[in-house]
Amino acid sequence: MPYTYEYPRFALGTDAVVIAKLGDGFKVLLIQRKNEPFKGMWSLPGGFVDIDETCDAAVHRELEEETGVRGVELRRIDVFDAVHRDPRDRVLSVAYVGVVPKELEVKGQDDAADARWFDVTALPKLGFDHSEIIQRALSMVSK
Repeated sequence: MPYTYEYPRFALGTDAVVIAKLGDGFKVLLIQRKNEPFKGMWSLPGGFVDIDETCDAAVHRELEEETGVRGVELRRIDVFDAVHRDPRDRVLSVAYVGVVPKELEVKGQDDAADARWFDVTALPKLGFDHSEIIQRALSMVSK
């Protein structure tokens, strides 16, 4: 049975911060966006949660669809809910972090034009609020 509401609703997404710990440094996995918004810019792998899946399932699905990476243990960081964090609509994101011992093989696919590892000290300009999400994740893993 479809539901309709008098008031607007928000969308829910997930973002994955996959960090490779290499000696004393860190690299983070990013995707180059194939579509607007931020077409051609780099961002975290992620996307919208389907109506019939959990956030945990969505973040793993999106990570695999966009980069080919699977099997990474991800834990929740926080909910990012700035009102204008996504220019398309009112979107909340549940962000996750996972740490891997080396750079995994990645390939941009689905709505990702490319996927690459970047040193956290030399990140490109990122779409959305992904710089903030990465900083939060790094503060958790470097403790």
